Amino acid sequence: MHLSIKNWANDDQPTYKLIKKGAENLSNAELLGILFRTGTKNLSAVELGREVLKTSHDNLNELARIGISELQKIKGIGETKAVIIAAALEFGRRRQATAFLKKPIIKSSKDVADYLQNTLQDLNHEVFAVVYLNRANKIIHFEIISRGGITGTVADPRMILRIALEHGSTSIILCHNHPSGNLQPSKADELITKKIIQSGEIIDIKILDHIIVSNEGYYSFLDEGMI
Repeated sequence: MHLSIKNWANDDQPTYKLIKKGAENLSNAELLGILFRTGTKNLSAVELGREVLKTSHDNLNELARIGISELQKIKGIGETKAVIIAAALEFGRRRQATAFLKKPIIKSSKDVADYLQNTLQDLNHEVFAVVYLNRANKIIHFEIISRGGITGTVADPRMILRIALEHGSTSIILCHNHPSGNLQPSKADELITKKIIQSGEIIDIKILDHIIVSNEGYYSFLDEGMI
């Protein structure tokens, strides 16, 4: 007979454990169980959490790349629970993003790449984004310019530079992700970078770098001598 979580001993109940011992002492399955609140007829919320984690080999980075429709293929996971998982993972990304956007000064490509990997690497489609900086290399704005498919996206230099002028930015860092995992820039990546550099020179806005990220790491045009 299946035993509901509410019938477990207090020390074994995830919510009780979190309050008494701290969230760090709970397993990933127990944390998911708290988010789900309820399980199924045959599985407790924690057991359901274990089933979800099996699909990603207990790897949260892999779990973050599973879409809502795919999550719903797991027995016991409906739309509501799939949305809860997606929202929780996005909340974690945004927490890290807040720390980056408050960073006083950008000193290296790694400063930007760490943020981009956290923000973009889980996407199954390509996006083009821009980090806008002031004269002191402090971040004043970050914006995703366009979203595309698995193999590419379109970046409009006029939009990128217009936003720079609106925010009083004197330099920018171009950014995009490669869902395929391949970090090497394509000919299209090189051409758009040159085009934006040339356009920026006319209005005295400098392109400091173009950073590509994937789950394999990152590629910096500046570090590789491409800018």
